[in-house]
Amino acid sequence: MSYLVLGLVIFLGVHSVRIVAEHWRAQQQLRLGPQGWRAAYSLVSLAGFVLIVWGFGLARQTPTQLWSPPVGMRHLAALLNLLAFVLVAAAYVPGNRIKTWVQHPMVAAVVMWALAHLLANGNLAHVVLFGSFLLWAVADFAAARQRDRLDAQAATPAMRKGANGIAVAIGVASWVAFTLWLHGLLIGVRPLG
Repeated sequence: MSYLVLGLVIFLGVHSVRIVAEHWRAQQQLRLGPQGWRAAYSLVSLAGFVLIVWGFGLARQTPTQLWSPPVGMRHLAALLNLLAFVLVAAAYVPGNRIKTWVQHPMVAAVVMWALAHLLANGNLAHVVLFGSFLLWAVADFAAARQRDRLDAQAATPAMRKGANGIAVAIGVASWVAFTLWLHGLLIGVRPLG
């Protein structure tokens, strides 16, 4: 469990710099340059991610069950993850109203994803992993919305015809592929049995 916690501290810590140390972040970007900052940020994030994956794998070998979620929670988790996939797609499809409405669809997707996994899993490793991501995503979403309110120059992007449908179609197709095939292949668990 210690590798999982260390990975979470590193990964979520580096992703929290903008929440807690915006001024320091700006100074480092000036000092290192945009590419240098991205490289350092990426390397630290990758190290944290590797520790999370490794630590979670180790923690799953000796699970500590805290509760047994009802079977119906798997269906609710699947629905929340479907919404999360649509939000991720909306983050990247230009000109869609979903992104304009949610403002930060990627972070909102992390909230949905983490909550879904907390509802469907009751062992300690899942609670640590997904609970940490849920708390971070809620804090990051609130901080991002606060920055939006302070940024009076934020322009509303132009809407593109069909962009909403494209975002939803990509999200649903990705969810189907991941839920029915990739989750079992990569994680070793088939969400819908």
